[in-house]
Amino acid sequence: MNLFQAVNDAMSIALTTDSTAVVFGEDVSFGGVFRATSGLAEQFGKDRVFNTPLTEQGIAGFAVGMASVGHTAIAEIQFADYIFPAFDQIVNEAAKYRYRSGNLFNVGGMTVRSPCSAVGHGGLYHSQNPEGFFAHCPGIKVVTPRSPIQAKGLLLASIRDRNPVIFFEPKVLYRAAVEEVPIGDYELPLGKAEVLKRGTDVTIVGYGSQIYALENAIQLAEKRLPGISCELIDLRTILPMDIETVVASVKKTGRLVIAHEAPKTAGVAAELSASVMEHCFLNLEAPIQRVCGWDTPFPLAFEHFYLPNMVRCYDAIKTAVEY
Repeated sequence: MNLFQAVNDAMSIALTTDSTAVVFGEDVSFGGVFRATSGLAEQFGKDRVFNTPLTEQGIAGFAVGMASVGHTAIAEIQFADYIFPAFDQIVNEAAKYRYRSGNLFNVGGMTVRSPCSAVGHGGLYHSQNPEGFFAHCPGIKVVTPRSPIQAKGLLLASIRDRNPVIFFEPKVLYRAAVEEVPIGDYELPLGKAEVLKRGTDVTIVGYGSQIYALENAIQLAEKRLPGISCELIDLRTILPMDIETVVASVKKTGRLVIAHEAPKTAGVAAELSASVMEHCFLNLEAPIQRVCGWDTPFPLAFEHFYLPNMVRCYDAIKTAVEY
C-alpha cells in the first residue's frame, strides 16, 4: 500500500470494528482531494461517511458533539492550512472538555485527520506545518507518520485513544511511500518515538516526511565524514513528546540535530532543545543544531530554499560533529 491507501484501510477497519464510528469532512464521500476516503461511503453508507459544508469550525464542532455523546468521530480537515478556523473548537472545547467537567464527560473518540507539509507546488496556503500551534495545548495528542505502515498503525491507535487526536498526514508521501502494510488490524503506540538507526556520534531527530531528507543527509555524512556514526529517531508523536528516548540517545552521542519543515521560532525543535538541555547539559559536546523552515510565509517560487533539505541537514550534522 501507499500512504493514502494505508490511511483508507485504517478507517475501513475502524468503521468495521466500531459501529459508532463515522467519517466526515469536505468531499469525503467522493473520496476526498487525495482519495484517502475512496470507497468508504459505498461500503458503509452515507449515514456513516458523509460530506459536510465548507466550514472547518463546524466540522470540528460537530466532531466534539458526536464524540461527547458516545460516537467515534473521524473528521477530515481538507488541508492543514485551513485548520485555523477550527482552532477554537479544538483548543477551547475538545482539549478542555474532560477537564472542565471533572471527568464526567469526554470527547476521547475524536480524531481530526489533515494533510500537511510541502508537496512541491503548494505555495503558502497548501504547504504549512501547524503542529507547533497544537503542541502548546494540553489535552490533545498530535501525531504524524512517516510511512504507510506507520500511518495505519498510528491512525488506528489515534481513533481508539481516549483523548482527542490531531493526525497530520504528509501529503507528499500519499503516493510516494509504498510498503508491505499488514492487512490485519494493528496499532502502534502513541507517545513513543522510534529509533530507526543506531549510532554513536550524533543524534538526529525528525518526523513525517522530514525523515527521508534526514536519511539522505546521514548517508552523505557517513560517506564524507569518515568514522562518523549517526543515530536517527522518528518522534512520531509530537504531543506528548517522547523526551526520554531522545535524552537517552543524546547522553550516548553528546550531539543533537533536529529538523522539521515548520518555522524555527517556537517550533517543536525549540521545545525539544530546551528539554534536552535540562537533562543533558553536561553530556553535550556541541551546540544543538536546529534545521527548520525559515520564519517567513511558505514560498512557492523559493520552496527549495525554504525546506530543510538533505544539504542543509548534512551541514548541521557536519557542524555538530566538527565543533
